[in-house]
Amino acid sequence: MAFALFSTAFGTCGIAWNERGLSRFHLPEETGGLLALRLAAAAGERVAEEDAPAWVRGAIARVRGHLKGELQDFSDLPVDWSLVSAFQKAVYLRAQAIRPGAEASYGEIARGLALGPESARAVGAALAANPWPLVVPCHRVVSASGRMTGFSAPGGVRTKARLLALEGAELLSE
Repeated sequence: MAFALFSTAFGTCGIAWNERGLSRFHLPEETGGLLALRLAAAAGERVAEEDAPAWVRGAIARVRGHLKGELQDFSDLPVDWSLVSAFQKAVYLRAQAIRPGAEASYGEIARGLALGPESARAVGAALAANPWPLVVPCHRVVSASGRMTGFSAPGGVRTKARLLALEGAELLSE
């Protein structure tokens, strides 16, 4: 496994990959050093962006574009699904179906998986463990009332709201 750090309009992001696909994606941390430490612990060797495989460089270019407002659909990127449970994969595939500017609730995802509303918390827990935020757009999942709820990526709800605003989603104010 290997990883690379790269600059974007939001700050320094990180991407890790293996022979199966993406193994991690990280939105900007408070410092690039912290991001490098997290990825090194999970993904091993750091490589320069220009030394990454062509498909990874392409993914990086698309992330940069998205974070500049050139909205992308990342559902075609290869990810290493072996890193998550079957339930998490099902939730993540549902999240990938939510287009930029749109939102879905945790309950809607549960219903889409033929589960009852009591499964909304399990959906939330799966999304909180998402190793590919943005690629698997967990930021597009909100509460049943449309309010911003937890977001496990750096910056929390503030980052979630920033991503949704970039994508043109209608945000509710308090």
